[in-house]
Amino acid sequence: MRSNIAKRPALQRIEDFFEVAIGLSKSQAENEAKRCLQCKDPFCVKGCPVEIDIPAFIKLIGAGKQKEALEKIKERNNLPAICGRVCPQENQCEAACVLNKKKIPINIGALERYAADYKSKKTFSKVSGCFSATIKVAVVGSGPAGLTCAADLAKLGYQVVLFESLHLPGGVLVYGIPEFRLPKKIVQDEVDYIKSLGVKIQTDTLIGNTYSLTDLFSESYKAIFIAVGAGLPQFLGIRGENLARVYSANEFLTRVNLMKAYLFPAYATPINIGKKVAVIGAGNVAFDCARVARRLGSEAIIVYRRTEDEMPARIDEIDNAREEGVTFQLLTQPVGIIADEEGFVKGIECIKMRLGSPDASGRKKPIPIEGSNFILDVDTVIVGIGQSPNPLLSRLTPELKTNPDGTVIVNKNFMTSIPGIFAGGDIITGADTVISAMAAGKKAAVAIDKYIKRGMKDG
Repeated sequence: MRSNIAKRPALQRIEDFFEVAIGLSKSQAENEAKRCLQCKDPFCVKGCPVEIDIPAFIKLIGAGKQKEALEKIKERNNLPAICGRVCPQENQCEAACVLNKKKIPINIGALERYAADYKSKKTFSKVSGCFSATIKVAVVGSGPAGLTCAADLAKLGYQVVLFESLHLPGGVLVYGIPEFRLPKKIVQDEVDYIKSLGVKIQTDTLIGNTYSLTDLFSESYKAIFIAVGAGLPQFLGIRGENLARVYSANEFLTRVNLMKAYLFPAYATPINIGKKVAVIGAGNVAFDCARVARRLGSEAIIVYRRTEDEMPARIDEIDNAREEGVTFQLLTQPVGIIADEEGFVKGIECIKMRLGSPDASGRKKPIPIEGSNFILDVDTVIVGIGQSPNPLLSRLTPELKTNPDGTVIVNKNFMTSIPGIFAGGDIITGADTVISAMAAGKKAAVAIDKYIKRGMKDG
């Protein structure tokens, strides 16, 4: 029988911001590991964007070798404790597991988390490259793509400086994912490991403003990797989005996660929400917002224009939200936000939808039902329908070519339109998963290494 991670009771967890999921015990992990068939041609590895040797680390767990299992994972994944918590394994490695044919795949995510949570004072030694760490590479952005690329370049022997605009490294891992899903200490532990490889992290530095990309080249950096993510919120474009108590998901989560607004006035960042919060959207970010609102003492409603079957959020997060009292207003599209006499939200005008034929995303297209308009009584609106790249860097660097949606254009080697400048993660794809960004960071590190060595040879 598959070993699943236990969760704290819903009524208990909505009273705090502590982690919801409880990791596997030693016996649970070892029993789960022994279910692995150790396939000669492991499809699970092919399903992993960073190609972890999954059977190998699972076998080590089954043998009671948690430390060795963690070291095996870190051969390919620099952020295992994070991935074990937030990666959509059910759509990747676990989906490819042979046992998934019987709907009981190995709980790879839980086993990765178990291995990653191994407590040890062991210092992981830096892997020596083919030359001393005198060649400098700059990494811009300390989210999953930036951290991964920086770590891999350090392992290859480069002197890496990672620039972060905020006061804490981690990017979306610290400002965009709630504490109860990904504790900040876990992120800090992973960052500390990457620093132990020799990576230097410079916070409070906005590249494009504090320094330009040209400035970095003048500081003798031989290559630059841009990994600033997709942090610009998208809005609905309906009336009333400028009212008081209308938030983007980015602002709401950043205030609560990074600035600890839920502890105001102990921390000087207030968060003003009412008693009934509507969150527009049904991705992981939207559900994060709804679950945060519940912990702040408000009623939370997910407003989504399709049905639950089309929701892009992870099934576990949908189930967690339902357990925590989040309700769903489905087949519903907001068309306007209504103000009270003081300019605050007092409701949303919505229209009912029906589903038609599948659209380009493969999901059934929502179609408005004429004459079905109604008012949803809420006093706070959070818009969580997606993010796009911030245009600041591209505006200040016109040579950097972008697509109409703001994503940076790269070639097959992650090189941008400017020689020596590479990019990866959400900045080239739009909002995507943590593990996809990490995969881009790994591939970019290989490409940067080849680029620099080719330049040294030609020079």
